[in-house]
Parts: sequence; structure tokens; C-alpha cells
Amino acid sequence: MTREIARAAIVSVGNELLFGETINSNAAWLGRALAEKGIVVSRGYTVGDARTSIQDVVWTATQFADLVIISGGLGPTTDDITRNAVADLFGRRLHRDESLLANLRDRFHAHGYGEFPETNLSQTEVPEGAIVLRNPHGTAPGLALEQGPALVVMLPGVPRELHGIFLGDLSTLLEEWLGGRMVPVHHRTLHTTGVPESRLAELIEEAMRADPPLASAMAEVSLAYLPDLRGVDLRMTASSVSSEEAEASLDRAEEELEARISRWRYRAKSGDIVESVSGALTDRGLTLAVAESCTGGLITKRLTDRPGASTSFLGGVIAYDDSVKMSVLGVSQQDLSRFGAVSEVVARQMASGVSERLGSDVGLAVTGVAGPDGGTKEKPVGRVWLALILNGANKTRSIDFPGDREAVRERAAQAALAMLLRTL
Repeated sequence: MTREIARAAIVSVGNELLFGETINSNAAWLGRALAEKGIVVSRGYTVGDARTSIQDVVWTATQFADLVIISGGLGPTTDDITRNAVADLFGRRLHRDESLLANLRDRFHAHGYGEFPETNLSQTEVPEGAIVLRNPHGTAPGLALEQGPALVVMLPGVPRELHGIFLGDLSTLLEEWLGGRMVPVHHRTLHTTGVPESRLAELIEEAMRADPPLASAMAEVSLAYLPDLRGVDLRMTASSVSSEEAEASLDRAEEELEARISRWRYRAKSGDIVESVSGALTDRGLTLAVAESCTGGLITKRLTDRPGASTSFLGGVIAYDDSVKMSVLGVSQQDLSRFGAVSEVVARQMASGVSERLGSDVGLAVTGVAGPDGGTKEKPVGRVWLALILNGANKTRSIDFPGDREAVRERAAQAALAMLLRTL
């Protein structure tokens, strides 16, 4: 008999979330943390600092969820009303917890405050029958109470405090409350770049229909496509009480997928292709120099953001104006006039020029029309030329990228790094 997996609802409280002034990072963090524990988040709500709004969604959530986690509204100011709203909703009287009050006074005195602010007294009030969850990083404790078959938990909205309570007292409570219904979720992410999400999904789905071993392996996991400007991640998920069983399922699925995605796949624990590029250069004892036009130093920044970049990366030149392409990189004025800055000829000369001047084994160059202006019928916005020189051999590629200026630049930088990695 298959046991029913515990279900959760997340309620985020705060006008700043609704107004877009604050990104709701707590909901994302809680979703991941709960999934890792084997608790499925079925619904999420965001409400303002209004008593009836909070009460409406919390009541709705308790009708289907085993666990309701509310974040925000536990501070000392007048707009922090979550504690009172939830207590009133369930008919729980508030009482002052003397141990909380004593700890709070000690905290203020330890930080050098002479007087204890009366406004903080609200943070010592606990609904009748609630469990107090210690806050190792702040003054507002978490609160948990049983309401029928559901466990309702209130956590402060400050991310550091929410994390501390969840990873401490709340994790212990969840094991006691839902332990038998928590089925751990195991993830594995495969990174691809250079292929659209729709095409990747089409290829995998076609292969599953034609290949029984692949279909059998994928039946044991769920697959999610996670696209961004740099590529598409494939997140495989397996649910199992046994880590060994889950890992075996993920191994089978990865092995079967490999043949279909190897053309675009790269391996990087961080998820950043720079990790793979740096590793490949170091393994081969090669050095790199970069010449950038439309990307404006983005490739150089990404390379140097990674610690230890100096092992293989010598430097870069941002040759934005044609005069810099000529004077610093040695690009031919005649070729610039004849073919234009966004051309195969100029890209190749930029790559060889930066390699020669900085003394690198590998030269990488990118030049293009990032937009929103500057495009023509022959060279539309999004047209980018990439060039690579290695051991005297040249490799070039032209791509028309969709999107706005940011998207074109981000995609161009990723494509250049991908070309370098695959060449290596």
C-alpha cells in the first residue's frame, strides 16, 4: 500500500511582496527545503498585511494541507499582525511567555541597549497551545500549533531567521509530526547550452517513443526543463525512501539521456560553463585571451569571477570602437571598411590579434549587433560573429540571437564559451 505523501501550503505575508518592493525569496527557499524533506508543496499564497486576507488564505490552506507555513508579520511594529490574525482565526487566546520575555530582555542588554522597547513585548505573546520554535538569529520566535489534522507554523520574514528556525527546531518537529509521510526527493541536474527548450523537449520525447530502454528509465523519474538566457537545465527527480534506489534510478535516466543531449551538454557542479572551460584549459596547460566588442567585457567578467582564473586566463581587450580594434588588436582598416566590424573576417583578426599581443595559446573573440539600434537588413540586431584561434587553426561561427540587448549579450557570451569548450 502506497502511503500518502505529506502536502504543504506556503503563505507569504507582506505588502512589500505584493508591491514588488521585495523579492519573495522565502517561498522559493521553503519550497526547496520542504521538497528535500519529502513534503510536497501543493499551493502558495501571497497576501498583504491585512487581517482578513491572512485569515482567509490560512483557513483555506488548512482544508487540504497537512502543513501550513506562514512567513512574515511577526515583528514588533503595528503592521506585524500575523500572530494575532492566526490566533483569532482559531480562537486561541494569546498569553505572555515569561521565558521569552526574559531571553528578549537579556538579548537587548547584551547588545548594549539601556531600555527594553515596549513594542517588542508583542514578540513574547504565544497563542494558547502553541509550540515555541527558537530563533537563533533574531527576536521573533517561530510558533507552531495543531489545528485539526494540520500543523500551522508561523515564521519571521527575515530570511536568515526563517532559515535558522526551519533548520533547527522546526525540522525536529516535522520529523515528529510528519516523519512517516515524508518521502525524500532526490534531484540531479544536467546542463545544456546551445539548444532551445522546445527543440530539446521534442528530441527527448521523440526518443522516448522510439526507444523502450529510455522510456523505461524515464518512467522512474520526473523531468523538468529549466531554461534561462544561458541554456536549458534538465532537472531529474526521483522519490524514494532509499537514497540508493533513487540514485540508481537517476543513474539509469542519465545514462539513457546522455546519447541524446551529449552534443549540447556540459558538466559543472556550479552550473556555470566557465567551470568546465577553466578545467579544460588547466588540464591541457593552455592559456586564454579574449577580445570582446558587443559583449563589453561580459566574458572576461565571467571568467574572472571564478577563483583561480589566473591559472589559465591571461586577460582581455574590450575593443568596442573600431579604432581600438585596429590600434590594439591589429584589425585591418581595409577589412573593416569592406566587411564591417560585425563580420567573419574581423572576428578572426580580433581572435588572432588578442592571442598574439597577450601571448596566449588560445584567442577568443566576439563581435556583433546587440541592439536595440544599429541593425540593418544584411546585419540585423542579434547578429553575432564568434572566432577562436588555437594552435594556428581558426574556427568561426555566426549566430542570430533573439531578445533585447541584455539577452543578446548574455547569449553571445555563453555561445562563445561553449564554442571554446567544445573545441578544447
